[in-house]
Amino acid sequence: MPTITEDCIDGFQQYYARPPERPKKKSLKQMIYDSEDNSYFGRSIESWAKIGIFYVAFYGVLAALVAICMWAFFQTLDPRIPKWTLDRSLIGTNPGLGFRPLPPLDNVESTLIWYKGTQHENYKHWTDSLNDFLAVYKVPGLTPGRGQNIYNCDYNQPPPQGQVCDVDIKSWAPCTRENNYSYHKSAPCIFLKLNKIYGWIPEYYNNSRDLPESMPSSLKTYIAEVEKSEPIKLNTIWVSCEGENPADQENIGAINYLPIRGFPGYFYPYQNSEGYLSPLVAVHFQRPKRGIIINVECKAWARNIIHDRKDRIGSVHYELLID
Repeated sequence: MPTITEDCIDGFQQYYARPPERPKKKSLKQMIYDSEDNSYFGRSIESWAKIGIFYVAFYGVLAALVAICMWAFFQTLDPRIPKWTLDRSLIGTNPGLGFRPLPPLDNVESTLIWYKGTQHENYKHWTDSLNDFLAVYKVPGLTPGRGQNIYNCDYNQPPPQGQVCDVDIKSWAPCTRENNYSYHKSAPCIFLKLNKIYGWIPEYYNNSRDLPESMPSSLKTYIAEVEKSEPIKLNTIWVSCEGENPADQENIGAINYLPIRGFPGYFYPYQNSEGYLSPLVAVHFQRPKRGIIINVECKAWARNIIHDRKDRIGSVHYELLID
């Protein structure tokens, strides 16, 4: 009769004994289906059914919880009105100023508008870029919801509820496509656009006797003339473009603004109306000096627009070089 010690040794040897080897084909078949215990991949049909039901229920409940949370979240949002506006938003209350055309995408950090001579191939990029940018202003169908709701606004005719003001760029000669935006005459047109801020209402400089000292004298004179001849147009966000440095101011030459020297007040406040397009100002550099880089700074003027050259707040900088 075996002793307790012998039983322990036999059990130990059996526990650590190598299992009988099976042919690979037989092992693979048994892994897929083992006829001895009627299992598939090591589990019976009943076991697979239980684990399948568990995971279907688990992920179904999880998906339902996510769907309910997303539904509740979207109930707090309006597709047209931002939840956070003006001072409560990241954008704030100081609109930025942008310019077009922009340099090529491979030089996206540059602000230099540079072309040589009057040959079409030399300025083709710039005119093509303007064509693309202005396409939505020429063809209403390119802007969702724009068409029947376009209204011919004026200072005494603001747009009715549900309608948006038209921006008629076709009459802004020579800053038109037909005139190559005057690039072929080495007198290019640059288009300015004020960034949109929902609900922002400009506070106008509409009194020629109450203008900031930093405002260019040419703009002060222009406002005084408007005050005498067309005072209804004083509710405008004025625009000025000038050379940044004394040398730039000498080389920049005469400048004309189309259709007027600023953004009309009847475009504001921006309320994300369907089909809305931002107003534009075309800046026509009539006789810039050729062969030298001219640093240009354009500013938008309203009492609640702050200018900071370092952070480019309320203004935009670009360079102009015509060889």
